[in-house]
Amino acid sequence: MKQSPPLPALDWCLFLDVDGTLVELTDTPSQTTADPQIISLLREVAERLGGALALVSGRRIATLDELFAPLKLPAAGLHGVERRKADGTIQGASFVDSQLDPARAAIEALVASHPGTLFEDKDRTVAVHFRMAPQSEQIVRESIVDIAKLLGNNYHIQAGKMLFEIKPRGFSKATAIQAFMKESPFNGRRPVFVGDDLTDQDGFAMVEAHGGISVGVGDSVQAQFYLPDVAAVRMWLRQIAALHDSHRA
Repeated sequence: MKQSPPLPALDWCLFLDVDGTLVELTDTPSQTTADPQIISLLREVAERLGGALALVSGRRIATLDELFAPLKLPAAGLHGVERRKADGTIQGASFVDSQLDPARAAIEALVASHPGTLFEDKDRTVAVHFRMAPQSEQIVRESIVDIAKLLGNNYHIQAGKMLFEIKPRGFSKATAIQAFMKESPFNGRRPVFVGDDLTDQDGFAMVEAHGGISVGVGDSVQAQFYLPDVAAVRMWLRQIAALHDSHRA
């Protein structure tokens, strides 16, 4: 039987995936929106934890800022390729990686010949979505392997929910979380990571290795504890938002 997460504590630092965790998955990335309720809730949780809350996502930081405006939380984007510290300093600032140009051309040809697939260019990573064409999974998988070979050893394939992404090697959600944990206000706290995707597994392993807590959303990941869906994540976050009042009382 899958266990629900333990009661929250004020000494946590919290790392949150976005799509499928805080907001519902959509057919295309551009369709995703964040409602005022989750924006307000994230602000409250960050305040309760002394700012020790970071978004850890496959999206660009700039896209996260648009999604959760006016919030600008500490964040890791592109699976750790770029990261904004709590003090606002950005590492791995976004630029268009021209070394990915051969992959761009090949992916454009791939999606043109397979209706329902989608090319997402994130400047420093490139991805193919097949949520609207699940029958194309095998051909997309095989094609991405061939396309990645064009780029040499500096890039690798990141599998996710109904997508394959080519990204620089050496970055992951785990490396991003590890970096945050060395900095204020995250250091010295117990790390908790919540996510729903294969891209979150290494982050789970990272927090577990540091005595932290991994929380999987849905059935696609292996974690210590589970929440069934986005709605349950939000209910659980409300418990954290209420911590200060309980503590003061």
